[in-house]
Amino acid sequence: MSYAKALRCRECGREYPLEPIHVCEFCFGPLEVEYDYDAISQVISREKIAQGPIGMWRYRDLLPVDSEEVVDISAGFTPLIKADNLGREFGLRELYVKNDCVNPTYSFKDRVVSVAITKAKEFGFDTVACASTGNLACSVAAHAAKCGLKAYVFVPSDLEQGKMIGTAIYGPTLVAVNGNYDEVNRLCSEISDKYRWAFVNINIRPYYSEGSKTLGYEVAEQLGWRAPEHAVVPVASGSLLSKIWKGLNELALLGLIGPVKTRMYATQAEGSAPIVAAFRAGSTHVHPVRPNTIVKSLAIGNPAEGYFALKTIQESQGAACAVSDAEVVDGMKLLAETEGIFAETAGGVVVASLKRLAAEGAIKPDELTVAFITGCGLKTQEAIAGSLKPPLTIDANLASFEEALKEQA
Repeated sequence: MSYAKALRCRECGREYPLEPIHVCEFCFGPLEVEYDYDAISQVISREKIAQGPIGMWRYRDLLPVDSEEVVDISAGFTPLIKADNLGREFGLRELYVKNDCVNPTYSFKDRVVSVAITKAKEFGFDTVACASTGNLACSVAAHAAKCGLKAYVFVPSDLEQGKMIGTAIYGPTLVAVNGNYDEVNRLCSEISDKYRWAFVNINIRPYYSEGSKTLGYEVAEQLGWRAPEHAVVPVASGSLLSKIWKGLNELALLGLIGPVKTRMYATQAEGSAPIVAAFRAGSTHVHPVRPNTIVKSLAIGNPAEGYFALKTIQESQGAACAVSDAEVVDGMKLLAETEGIFAETAGGVVVASLKRLAAEGAIKPDELTVAFITGCGLKTQEAIAGSLKPPLTIDANLASFEEALKEQA
């Protein structure tokens, strides 16, 4: 049995049973899982975690799952890399990159989906679904295939080909909607009212979002059980930022790390930056925008958890940063050329924002900083293709090769 004890409204505090619901019926605020931390403190330890599986389920005591058998395709415990080469570019001597590109479906979404579909099975659903900008669709389809559930995944019809193919290969019903993500999400909300399906980011959302905490747990453990001084995170709905923050603070509450003094930085593309705009205005009210950016994985104009992302920024004394599409491409190239990591466009957002934060002095040279890279660039090749050097094309002889070298010089 898990140590989850209730769902609690993040707005008014009312509690609900642990069921497939996500909105408070009194104030319409979002629901979040509440835990019995006193009970957890009696069983958890660094040693017990270290003896667990090499993956996200080593933190099972902190996740809202009752089943003995979880739906697991080996997500988590991804590399935390000391990024010396990238750090030199920005004058940062204590820079680390958390590389979630190497999860089974090549993004951090495998963490949240593993929790969500395990809960869907516990609740007795035979069909899972999602609204997605691509990475979530891939992960839902893969996990559904693993455990034998039917899957319906809804995406904008202009999604990158790598994400379309990377979803379709698992055999779901892939629904391409003529509209942006916000329109896809509204449609899925209507469908979830009519069909008894487990929509991982709608009616299962309170459980689903808890999977993101494992990024915070892993980083702290990989740093020798300490929190970083800065965390630079890509933001779409806002959930990832606030859940990494929650995860770090849970570890502190349980005595596994010291007090958390991490400054949380939300990063977005300028063409879809409603959270950054609210931060710059000194507000916690997010005004929806219509996304216009190559960063499709972050192209959510009406972020469901924008308010809570802004509260996380306030509580952590962090900041928010938006960068242009051109800076995104430069960031993708720089990360690949310095650290050998081919990140998707969201990774370009993080690297470009990190560059700006370092230049402005928000992050000092010797302060421990973690940049969260959440998805693989093979899914978003369209964004980068036109900016790369063309190959040297030669005939199959030495003279042709040497002539090409001369021309290159």
